Amino acid sequence: MSTSRRQSRDVIQMDSFHSSPASSIRKGSNLRNLSADGSDDSTTYSRQEPLGGGSKYLHDDSDLSNETDGQVGKGLQRNLEARHLTMISLGGTIGTGLFLASGSSIATAGPGFSQVAYSLIGSMVYCFMSSLGEMTTYLPITGSINAYGTRFFDPALGFMLGWVYWFSWSVTLATELVASSLIISYWVPATQCPGWVWALVFIIVLTSLNLTSVKAYGETEYWLSLIKVLAVFVFVIVGFLYIGGAIGTHIPGEPKPGREIFDIDPFHGGFVALFSIFLNAGFSFQGAELVGIAAGETKNPRKNVPRAIRQVFWRILMFYVLTILIIGMTIPYDDPLLANQDGSIESSPFTRVFLRAGISIGGDIMNAVILVAVLSAGNSGLYASSRALHTLSQEGNAPKFFGYVNRYGVPVYCVMATALVGCLAFIVSLPQIGQGQAYDWLLALASTTGFVAWLGIAFSHIRFRMAYKAQGRSLDDLPFVSKLYPFGPIYTIVICLVILLGQGYTAFAPFSIKMFLSAYVTLPFIAILYFGNKFWCKTKILKLVDVDLDTGRSFVEYDDEEEAEGKLSWWRRFVNFLC
Repeated sequence: MSTSRRQSRDVIQMDSFHSSPASSIRKGSNLRNLSADGSDDSTTYSRQEPLGGGSKYLHDDSDLSNETDGQVGKGLQRNLEARHLTMISLGGTIGTGLFLASGSSIATAGPGFSQVAYSLIGSMVYCFMSSLGEMTTYLPITGSINAYGTRFFDPALGFMLGWVYWFSWSVTLATELVASSLIISYWVPATQCPGWVWALVFIIVLTSLNLTSVKAYGETEYWLSLIKVLAVFVFVIVGFLYIGGAIGTHIPGEPKPGREIFDIDPFHGGFVALFSIFLNAGFSFQGAELVGIAAGETKNPRKNVPRAIRQVFWRILMFYVLTILIIGMTIPYDDPLLANQDGSIESSPFTRVFLRAGISIGGDIMNAVILVAVLSAGNSGLYASSRALHTLSQEGNAPKFFGYVNRYGVPVYCVMATALVGCLAFIVSLPQIGQGQAYDWLLALASTTGFVAWLGIAFSHIRFRMAYKAQGRSLDDLPFVSKLYPFGPIYTIVICLVILLGQGYTAFAPFSIKMFLSAYVTLPFIAILYFGNKFWCKTKILKLVDVDLDTGRSFVEYDDEEEAEGKLSWWRRFVNFLC
């Protein structure tokens, strides 16, 4: 670390929650000045107040660690850099849903309706990300999704959001293990090496990375996400070159790529088809909120979080809108392989476009990219769920030992418990274990919980602004202000409710009890968690004037950061341009 970097001024108030038997208030400030020799002079800040009439209290500790100076914090550490945060947010929006399932939307409703659906969902994602950005830059708390519910509304809401989010990503980890074994079989048939062997290898690798340090996770996610970004970038270029006739050969008897293919039936199937892919598009964007989870462990969140949030719009435009447009202009919607119901690599629309453009190894390229996407999703899932479980422990909503953090800033027991649950869910997915029916129900339970998290973010933002106004504070003090408020969070709530309540419409014509339960099993699950905790712990909805808007505020300035950015190599500047 340079001397100028060591002399930068850091004012940090990291936040965590924990249970306390008594009510007390200890106010102070935490001012850490890092000198050239790495020494520091700081006082502690701690504030504890009862939440909602129950026995839970907010607790704040100075938590910054500077590994270069050999200093280790008491808990989670701010070791993620700006480039890590950007790629983490990218990794949450690019996955197997884009690479494998995007063609099915066009096959169902045509390229025109697909553009409408993905654009609407993309606008909703931008709205709730803007809401999340305003809260995380002001209060960069690890496990923010459930922590904001606890702090701004009701501890029971934080309890429900935390456990739902942890469960969702734990089951998602299992689905990625299942997918990884299928992807490897493209090169190594299951007769030569069983799929569970590859799943075991991957879970060991992912768990080891997450147990090393948060920086190891961030660095791994950076390179995995970079590969996905470059794959989409190359696909867009190849697609436009093929549409323009610069590469590839036209198949006799088929419409020419471009306007002719797009105009075959751009709005196929009517409103029912549009609503169907509207739901599928929502599932494709799951994971976009990871930037909020990682904000609590990011250096200089006041600057880096807004940067990542502002790039969401351009990522949505490039990764989804342009991709759907290219697929819709290169492959007819009625192509029997476009729906890709079996999830095969050969039928992936990305593979098909590469092959039509004359790139014969398109299947191998996309199989490698999809394997990277699966590992990235598993890596992010293990990280996000472990931090949610850690926050639950700090709030007193999970066993106390889950709050343990080692000297590298890793919640060890949370990572191991999440990996174990993911392995158990993978085991019940095996056909030898009840024909995989238990896994199907777990997947149905977890499939819509991402929308519950988005609902929680939007609702928390409304409560945050209401409390901010009720306490007479000025918006000028916010480091990042969502210009979409109040439309953004309200729009997010409406869209998420439509998806949660309408995604099982196919169960009614004709009525199927199995499809109905599979579609709506999440709703009673979240109701039991919320009202069960509320009645058991006797929590109360917080008054707006009592909402804590101070504990955990972060003011971090690195004076030489912008100068360092100007010295980046050409390829690093190119990556920043893409991302």
